[in-house]
Amino acid sequence: MTSKELKDFLDEKTEYYNHPDFIELDPVSIPHRYTRKEDIEISGFLSATIAWGQRKTIVKNAMQLMHLMDDAPFEFITNFGESELERFSGFVHRTFNSDDCRFFLQSLQNIYRHHNGLEYAFAYGLSGEKKGMADAINGFRKLFFHMHHQQRTEKHVSNPSANAAAKRLNMFLRWMVRKDRKGVDFGIWNSITPAQLSLPLDVHTGTVARKLGLLTRKQNDWKAVEEVTSRLRNFDVNDPAKYDFALFGLGIIEKF
Repeated sequence: MTSKELKDFLDEKTEYYNHPDFIELDPVSIPHRYTRKEDIEISGFLSATIAWGQRKTIVKNAMQLMHLMDDAPFEFITNFGESELERFSGFVHRTFNSDDCRFFLQSLQNIYRHHNGLEYAFAYGLSGEKKGMADAINGFRKLFFHMHHQQRTEKHVSNPSANAAAKRLNMFLRWMVRKDRKGVDFGIWNSITPAQLSLPLDVHTGTVARKLGLLTRKQNDWKAVEEVTSRLRNFDVNDPAKYDFALFGLGIIEKF
């Protein structure tokens, strides 16, 4: 396949899968239940945090989290007291347990009360020239874990400095930043541009990318994220992460 043929193929698949029909069975369905910016980003962040395993289970457990927050994430985050955290004692999603959950809620409260919310928390790491998503995520991690926490909880916010692919964080950022009016991604953040986004890389998108010659690195790590995103920027320098739809659809749905 020539470079033009590959671009045309990926553009076609992106157009096909970037459609509202994609929403129903995906974790992105959780933030789509809301219209307020803060509700969307809080519910999106928590849903993306537990987005590994079976999609049906992810959606079910993310919905449970929303119910525990009285289906009003922003109001709950900004106003809850210590006693209200007890209702999360039984929550668990795989290795994300109730202790992790309670810390996440406390850290989010700190971010919204004292640091202007999640958009700023990610964007402030991008100040200066030649900054990329690794800087945004690393800056966010520093702020997020500024409060006292158990060491084990850190594994639930991926660390590009340790060469983690940070698939779930890149997916969340895609939801918040991309603007294409197709109905899946929200495009409600303006402090980060779609051109700055990185591909949410996992085993499925990595396998497809290698089959298509977009990725040579064998590990699904941050170096691989940088490699494949760089290749995708050759096809669309302003919106490389849109091809996540194509690679995901080819891998999960078409078993490419």
